[in-house]
Formats: sequence, C-alpha cells, structure tokens
Amino acid sequence: MAVTGRLGLLALFGALVVGLLLPSSTGVLVVGAVLLVLVGVDLVLAGGVRPLTFQRSGDTSVRLGEPCEVTLVVANPGRRTVRGQLRDAWPPSAGATDRHALRVPPGERRALVTALRPSRRGDRTAARVTVRSVGPLGLAARQGSHAVPWTVRVLPPFHSRKHLPSRLARLQQLDGRNAVLIRGQGTEFDSLREYVIGDDVRSIDWRATARAADVMVRTWRPERDRHVVLVLDTGRVSAGRVGDAPRLDAAMDAALLLAALASRAGDRVDLLAYDRRLRAAVQGSSGASLLTSLVNAMAPLEPSLVETDARGMVAEVLRRTRRRALVVLLTGLDAAPLEEGLFPVLGSLTGRHELVVASVADPRVAEMLAGRGDAEAVYDAAAAARTTAERLRVTERLARHGVSVVDAVPEELPPALADRYLALKAAGRL
Repeated sequence: MAVTGRLGLLALFGALVVGLLLPSSTGVLVVGAVLLVLVGVDLVLAGGVRPLTFQRSGDTSVRLGEPCEVTLVVANPGRRTVRGQLRDAWPPSAGATDRHALRVPPGERRALVTALRPSRRGDRTAARVTVRSVGPLGLAARQGSHAVPWTVRVLPPFHSRKHLPSRLARLQQLDGRNAVLIRGQGTEFDSLREYVIGDDVRSIDWRATARAADVMVRTWRPERDRHVVLVLDTGRVSAGRVGDAPRLDAAMDAALLLAALASRAGDRVDLLAYDRRLRAAVQGSSGASLLTSLVNAMAPLEPSLVETDARGMVAEVLRRTRRRALVVLLTGLDAAPLEEGLFPVLGSLTGRHELVVASVADPRVAEMLAGRGDAEAVYDAAAAARTTAERLRVTERLARHGVSVVDAVPEELPPALADRYLALKAAGRL
C-alpha cells in the first residue's frame, strides 16, 4: 500500500509540473486530462473483486465473554494481484476485529483470522465480506461485497460452575459414599454398619444386632432416577435487568448448576422455557450430553415483553410430566402477575408435583433499604421496604400451599437453589 501511494503521489507531481509549464487554461485542461487518464489506468490495473472466492472455518460456539476465532480464506483466481483492504462485517455485539490488510497474488490464497469476543448470548451471524482493491498507483479502487455465511452460537457462561464441587461432596454424603448416611421418606435401604453415637435409634436393626457382637444400624440412601423439571419463565418479569444482565440470564445460571448436580445424582432433568408459548424444550438428555443440550437450547432465548400465560405453562408441565417430579419454576415474585397468573392454577401443579419457585432478587433493593442520608434516600428506603414486604407476603402465601421459595441475588441464587435441592433429597421429598 505504501508503494502504490508513493507511485500515485509521483504521478500527481508530474502532472502538476506539466501544468505549470503550460499556459494557465491549457495547463488546467492538461492536468485534468492526465489525472483522468491516470485514474482510469489505475482502475483498469486494480485486481478484480468479483472473481474472488471465500471459504470460512473456525469456532461455531463460544461461551459468553470468551474469545473465539473465525478464519476466512480468500482465493484470487484472476490475473492481477488484489491489494487493499477487507472488512469482515459482524454485528456489533459479536465484538469482531473485522478490518484486515489484503494482498493476494494471482492464483494464490490468503487466510485472514477474525477475532470475536461476543457481549450477548444467541446466534451471531456474519454479514458481508467487503473488499476494496486498490490500483498500483493508489489513485482508484474497485469495491465489492460477497455473502459468506457463518454463525457463532454464544452460549450462557455458567459462572456458577465453581459451586459444583462443594455440592457434589454433599451429594456424596447423601448418596452413602461417605460415612454420613441419613434416612428419610422415599429413601432406599443401603447396608448395615456399627452404631456410633448420634445415630438415630430408630435405624437400629435388632435382628442383625442379635447376630453380631455390636449394635448394628441400617443405612439409607436417597432414591435415584427422580424427575426434575426446570421451567424458565421467559415473559416480562425475566426482562428486568439486575446489574448488567437481565433476570433471565441469572435464572439460566441457576438452572445449569441444578441440572449438573441432579444429573450427577442420577436424576432425570428436563427443561421448558415458556411465556405465551413454548420457547424451548429439552427432554431425554442425560450424562455428558445434558449440559450441551441445555446451553444450546438456552443460548437463543430472549425475554418476551408479554405477560406469561401461567395457565398454559402449567398445562404444558402437566402434559409432559406424568409421574411425580420436582418442578423448579424460575420466575419473579411480583405480587400482581402471580395473583392473576400462577395462584389460580397453583393447586393443579402442587397436587401432583413438588414445586420450588426460584426468583432473582435485586441487590439494589437492599442498598436502598439502608439509605437515610437525605430526603430522596428516605423515599427510596420506603419504596424498598414496600417491595421487600410484598415479596415476603408472596413467599408466605406460596409456603402455605406447600411451595418452597428460593429468593436470592444473582450471585447467590445458583448455590441456594442447589442447597434446596439437596435438602429436599435429604428429607426424602423427591
């Protein structure tokens, strides 16, 4: 590019010198004609843009906030070198470094790497590849665009994965792999061991004790192959932003941690996303493929600015889940939507399934609640107190219907929901 720019400057300088040596009017005409000829020659000698061919390869998925790369191979079947610039256009949320210097001799190809760091979930699709081919003098250029499709799916980040090892350790205790074993409704007999101080005397096996030299107790383990149904409310309440992300993103993070934990516990996990209609569903996946299926189903989900049809959502859960299951509904605790939506149909759900409602709380409310600095802060504190009282009333009403409620800020919701699952499993309520 520097060489072609210098050639263009030399040509312009030569034309100006010729114009100065001639009379003024004639000089202007001559300079104009020379420049026109130079531009025309430069345009003719510029490498063709239309014959170029393109091929893509690289990453097709990435977690939100992580980098990825897409390689674009440019082939020049023409007879002239294509030199200039190339723009590989992506949506702004893809975070692409999309401008590249380009030089492809005849019959050769070059690979250009576009680095991306997406800032939003979902499918990020490449727009068009635009090439500007500059002539050898740098005075003129050919430009053209080509459609070269490629899609990178941006997956939920799963920040709560860091809480999984500690919850798996507790699960191992419940599952009888460690010394701490419990007995609860819905548990299975595991084995016999010697009595130690602190054991429940109701677990003593008197027949085994009569045959042995020590007091023997039965150990129990939670049942496996239970059914866990995760229900994401993608309606209006999920669109509210807490910090830099909508509530839906925090709900997804909590759902992924619970799914990973339940899968390791031997339970079956399904997912439904619903507002006015079914947005996504995952059924029948297990083991290593479960999380892959879940993050791919969640990735394109966006909150819908409509009120959720609670009756339709409950009907969808009941239609897909015949046996008793743990239904985890990730929604809001706003009084008005629940009064009009969930409460009228709550009985049909709790009558057949164990229900947990998980909600994302806004940490800003707690900050406002403590404010007393000036009149504005006092009004903010009063509004926060009213909001907190309404959520407590809703929580108490749900509890009277036998519903467990987990209400926590985004960072604390995933481990809190996992702990509630473990508590239900320890109590034999799954």
